[in-house]
Amino acid sequence: MERTQPAIPDLIHKLREQGVHSLFAQFSDIHGIAKGKFVPLARLGELVEEGAGFSGPSIWGTGLPRFGPTSEYYGRAVLDSVQALPWMPGYARVVLDGFVAGKPFEACPRQVLKRQVARLAERGWKLNVGIEPEFFLFRRDPDGRPLPLALDPADTLDKPSYDYQTLSRGRPFLDRLIPMLTTLGFGLEQVDHEDANGQFEINYRHDHALAAADRLMLFKMAAHGVAESLGLVFSLMPKPFVDQPGSGLHFHLSLEDEAGHMVMKDAKAPDRLNLSRVGQQFLAGLLAHAGGLTALCAPTVNSYKRLCAGAARSGSTWVPGLALYGDNNRSTLARITAGRIEWRVPDGTCNPYLALAAVIAAGLDGVERQLDPGAPVEGDIGLWSVEQHQQHLCARLPATLAEAVGALAADEILCGAVGDTVMAQFVAIKQNEWSDYRRRVSEWEFEHTLWRY
Repeated sequence: MERTQPAIPDLIHKLREQGVHSLFAQFSDIHGIAKGKFVPLARLGELVEEGAGFSGPSIWGTGLPRFGPTSEYYGRAVLDSVQALPWMPGYARVVLDGFVAGKPFEACPRQVLKRQVARLAERGWKLNVGIEPEFFLFRRDPDGRPLPLALDPADTLDKPSYDYQTLSRGRPFLDRLIPMLTTLGFGLEQVDHEDANGQFEINYRHDHALAAADRLMLFKMAAHGVAESLGLVFSLMPKPFVDQPGSGLHFHLSLEDEAGHMVMKDAKAPDRLNLSRVGQQFLAGLLAHAGGLTALCAPTVNSYKRLCAGAARSGSTWVPGLALYGDNNRSTLARITAGRIEWRVPDGTCNPYLALAAVIAAGLDGVERQLDPGAPVEGDIGLWSVEQHQQHLCARLPATLAEAVGALAADEILCGAVGDTVMAQFVAIKQNEWSDYRRRVSEWEFEHTLWRY
């Protein structure tokens, strides 16, 4: 059921009764970082009608000029997104849609996703998305470097997943965050200690794509706020430690029609893991565009240290290296279960609006071209022989950020989906990041070169 727009005077009155005096008018830049400004609650109506003004060129990824009528970025409030923030008494968040010169701004990440959601709506579909954030908690040392096990120095098990003691010792953070997420309507489902020391995962109820992306932004804001109140650092960094598993941000994807039926599920197709014809085609589109999708789903240099990781201390990698799919198989890029696709390449550094927009565009391309994903694979890909990997070279994912960005730039479907401005800005920013990374001298180079030659 779609949410209804509340009346502005009634909403202001309700928020004032909750002690709210100001709004955090929030949007996302191209990196998926929350940006915005504080606005008095009384100006909510103006935020809806006119929006809050921002200097366009001061925002990563807009490509807007420094002067003239198109230099101003206006964020117009999405009224049904207003929620009081439990970790910031007196403040409520309201999500903004980007506008420039009175028109929806094509490079606003939320507008990018809305365009793809509209394409689904033309078919009578919506994409339900369950997002699973995995994260680490740190403290900073005097030099600003991360200190692991900041919350629990005893969290040192080689295989810490689901361990009661390590999970219970995480309660100083979790006991603050969980009630806040519940108050905010996340529909919390479960919390667990993940496979690395100091790593947790929180699962909450799925929602349609746009609301799921909005909710992830809110989750990140809440988790950062709670961690800072405890002197901790919350981080979605994909691969902080070389010998431990990294953090992903898996997307659970399912199409739903106007009657609420699951479009991807068909119990009469066991050879295709109970995926309907549409589900198979959508999956095939994802696999066909996996290279370019990887750039938007795993958009940092560090992302590829997670994706290219070997076995960790726990004995598992949990990351895909090949664009293949399998039955409840966590070593494949697409894990199929209960008529859903778990897309396992994303990590927490992605912009959820851009990543989901690209996922929709890729899936719809598969439907429109009636692509076939082929047969599912069996077994743990991480244990495959060299010969088995050689047989699937065409399914290899990009090994570096530079390679992924190159695949994205060559993908006409994904480029068209995100738009010219976003593509130009994203490619330029990521090429600069890669160049900057390549110029840096690492500790590994000192260890293996400085003292040998």
